[in-house]
Amino acid sequence: MPHGKVYLVGAGPGDPGLLTIKGREALRRAEVVVYDYLANETFLRYAPPEAEHIYVGKKGGDHTLSQEGINRLLVEKGKDKIVVRLKGGDPFIFGRGGEEAQELVAAGIPFEVVPGVTAAIAVPAYAGIPLSHRDFTASMAFVTGHERDDKSEGDSKIAWRELATGIGTLVFFMGVKNLPEITLNLIENGRAPETPVAVIRWGTTPEQRTLVGELCNISEKVSEANLKPPAIVVVGEVVRLRDELGWFEKRPLFGKRILVTRAREQASDFRALLEDLGAACTELPTIAIEPPPSWEPLDAIISRLASYDWIVFTSVNGVKYFLQRLRVACLDVRELKGVRIAAIGPKTAEALEDLGLRLDLVPGEYRAEAIIEALLSAEPLEGKRFLIPRAMVARDILPDSLRKAGAEVDVVPAYQTVQPYGRAEAVLPMLERGEIDCVTFTSSSTVSNFFSMFDRERIAPLLERTAIACIGPITAETARKHGLVVSIMPADYTIPAFAEAIAAHYSGNF
Repeated sequence: MPHGKVYLVGAGPGDPGLLTIKGREALRRAEVVVYDYLANETFLRYAPPEAEHIYVGKKGGDHTLSQEGINRLLVEKGKDKIVVRLKGGDPFIFGRGGEEAQELVAAGIPFEVVPGVTAAIAVPAYAGIPLSHRDFTASMAFVTGHERDDKSEGDSKIAWRELATGIGTLVFFMGVKNLPEITLNLIENGRAPETPVAVIRWGTTPEQRTLVGELCNISEKVSEANLKPPAIVVVGEVVRLRDELGWFEKRPLFGKRILVTRAREQASDFRALLEDLGAACTELPTIAIEPPPSWEPLDAIISRLASYDWIVFTSVNGVKYFLQRLRVACLDVRELKGVRIAAIGPKTAEALEDLGLRLDLVPGEYRAEAIIEALLSAEPLEGKRFLIPRAMVARDILPDSLRKAGAEVDVVPAYQTVQPYGRAEAVLPMLERGEIDCVTFTSSSTVSNFFSMFDRERIAPLLERTAIACIGPITAETARKHGLVVSIMPADYTIPAFAEAIAAHYSGNF
């Protein structure tokens, strides 16, 4: 008896958010992931790190593996492993999932189908086209635009006469290559030449592109625009609603590619905000967060926390590693009883409040200078003892200013930032081709590390063609020292405000 199982999982049309919860859970159990060209590779992150990844994509006639080969692979791997067959869209809608399931049945291998959000409904929706509308139609059909290659002449399984006049909305998969034949068949079988048509390429992704025409001219328009697969073709009166209901392509950052240089551990929130605003994001982490070379200084400090009057946290990372060492010492936040706590920035404050701590000081401006002013105006600092757990290398303005005011200050490394390697060679050609619209920097170290990853003479002229965005004045000052012209900086030095400032720049509202 076989011990394995195969999950035929629909990955949705491209937007990672459209993967189903059940599909994600199947990936988390996977020992092998067999994935398609149209399945977003982001989903591979849900699989265990040790899972085997096998790409079997089929792109424009270039088949990594034939369908028969894929069938054999699923049977072979499915005998004793948990396999996820990750397919774009829905596996049973022009995804050959039925054929793969038949092979599994014949081999006696258990399988489960996890339906996906099909491109037939999602792609038109992202283009502002509802497939049904009471004012236009009450029927729809999904049709392949590319029948199997081995069919004989005149053996089409498409009933063109009934389809042309009997169905309100038609959605064609894989129809770009055969668009002239599709439109001709529809017109010859009674569909009005003036019927509106939309061709949507890479729907639901930041690369989405929509071309609208009529049956009589859409083929010519597609050819002139050099619009290539993959694309969905929608035929019907509902296409007229696109101008009114289009939303995805109207977002302020749609069509803009933004380079995110933040540390990988912290990039996800920023990237999510930018993508919600329509941007396509490319990550180039210029910083990696790691523990300090030795925990001894921080561990020694933790053993005498009660001796401090104030602890100042300057980042979420400082909070994270400080708490981690508390736990290693079999202690918890109760050790901070009687010690006043200050935080720079709302995210740092939020991380502390999530631990149940009440903060005594969070300045309105999110930089060291503001916390110094707030402390100096609150009370005399003569003789007060301050602890600052922070990055191993950081600006000394805060401890130096406190010492000048008479305070005793211990600065202890809670983590270090290092420069990661890789990815720069992939980003440089994008900059050279002018594909990056905006480069973002969230700290001075991201600027310095960015320049250390490239040849300065080669990268400098390329950055003149992009917008440079900095989260605050300190970062902007560092960028200017490197010869950059900073065109975007938020009034509030937070990640949400930063994303909104970038959107405002491209909307003309800055």
